[in-house]
Parts: sequence; C-alpha cells; structure tokens
Amino acid sequence: MELDCGGKRIDLSHPVVMGILNVTPDSFSDGGAYADIPVAVERALQMVEEGAHLIDVGGESTRPGASPVDAETEIARVVPVIEAVRAECPVTISIDTSKPEVMRAAVSAGAGFINDVRALREPGALEAAVALGVPVCLMHMLGQPRTMQLAPAYQDAVTEVIEFLRNQAEVAEKAGLSRENLVFDPGFGFGKTLRHNLQILNSLERFTELGSPVLVGISRKSMIGAIVDQPVEARTSGSIAAAVICALKGASIIRAHDVGPTVEALRVVQAVAEKSDIEDT
Repeated sequence: MELDCGGKRIDLSHPVVMGILNVTPDSFSDGGAYADIPVAVERALQMVEEGAHLIDVGGESTRPGASPVDAETEIARVVPVIEAVRAECPVTISIDTSKPEVMRAAVSAGAGFINDVRALREPGALEAAVALGVPVCLMHMLGQPRTMQLAPAYQDAVTEVIEFLRNQAEVAEKAGLSRENLVFDPGFGFGKTLRHNLQILNSLERFTELGSPVLVGISRKSMIGAIVDQPVEARTSGSIAAAVICALKGASIIRAHDVGPTVEALRVVQAVAEKSDIEDT
C-alpha cells in the first residue's frame, strides 16, 4: 500500500511516523515552541533525521477548549514554515487544517497531505480537497474543540465512529475524491472519554476493515496522562506503548511528538511482524 502525496510516495507496507510540528501559541503540548521559522525548520530536520516520513504542520490548536482562528491568521502561521521546511526536507509535508483556504495555500506552498480533524465538513473543504488531489485524512470528532469534552456520549463508540468514517468516505467519493487518497483517523481524545478511547484502541483493527490506511494521533494526550498519571512532558513512555499497540492492530501512520523513540519501537514491531532473520551476536 502506498500514498502518492503530490509526487512523493509513502510506502505503508509497514507503519510510519508522522512528526508533529505545531506553529501555534496554544497547542496542548508544545504551544509556542516552534513559532519562529528557523526553530521550526530545525525541529523538522531533527524529526526527519530521527525517521519521520511525514511532517504535520498545524497553525490552529484543536485541544479541548481551544479558541478558533481565522484563515488569514492560520495561513500566515503555516505557509512560511511549509515553504522553509520544503526547501530543507525531502519528506512529505502534511497540513493540519479544516479550512479550504488554508488547504489551498498550504498545498501551493508544498504540502502533499491534508490532515482534517473535521473530515471535510467545513464549507468548501470537500471541494477544495477534490480539486487539490492530495491524500486526505478524515478524522472523527464529536462536536467542536471548545465543547467536545463536555460529557461526550455514545451507544457504541466503536461502531458509531466507524459508521461516521464510512459515511464521510462515501460523501468524499461521490464528490470526486479518489478512494486511494483517503486515510482514516478514529480521533482519540476528540469528543471521547477515557473509556471510549480505550474501547476504540482495543478494537482498532476493525477500522482497517474500512479498506484505507489508518492514522492515529494518541501521542501525549490526556488519555495517556490519565493512565500513567503524568503531565504532558512526561508521557513519552505511555505514548510509545500506545503507538506499539496501534501498530500491532493495523495502524499505518503514527502521529507523534517523540519521533525517535517511536520509530525505534515500530522497528521492533516490524521485525517481529516480518519474522526477520537476525544473526545472533
């Protein structure tokens, strides 16, 4: 299985890592850390060196309670970074946005993948994605960032999230988006309690039955903090454990803050899956 990201192909025969590059002042883990272009480029280069296959650039925080920003502000944050990273990095750049204006500006600047937490439901987003022709990740989110964690409820979280993604894929295909360009994300932490998140994680292999690659964004999230009882900056071990579980259950793309350790953990998963012949040392 491969993704053609604007001419750059990503081999998904084994799980790959998407490095997180937030250029926002208020992201939950690293808000403000990479707002300066040279610092952002340095961080991107570091993640590529550590083994990232994609760099996910975001200009609007979607943490619980986050305030929205307008398209002009978001474009001003992400486009200079995308242009600078593209000039230095050989890997695919992803744009983390729901706005059609930002999608168009980002792809024009060099992005080859769209990561949309609203699954192309914003006005004009679907049409923009079809016209741009790059792979798109459709994510499930119950509600909006400002309200999504206010008592989220499901009859059956796993089934309902799968049905949402299946329905959005049908809408996208009818609009002209190629099935080969679709990726699915169950949306850990987006309108879900810890119990919902764990149910989805435990049943993640069911999402692969949708027929498209599965992307997971679980790194450093509150569900990890609730389990390991650690602040954001101390959730690396828990995040890697979750990444390994996701990979074993069929996830193709692991979105991560701690790229190096995650890449190493996935190499172990890959070695076991391939039953590699390793010489004794």
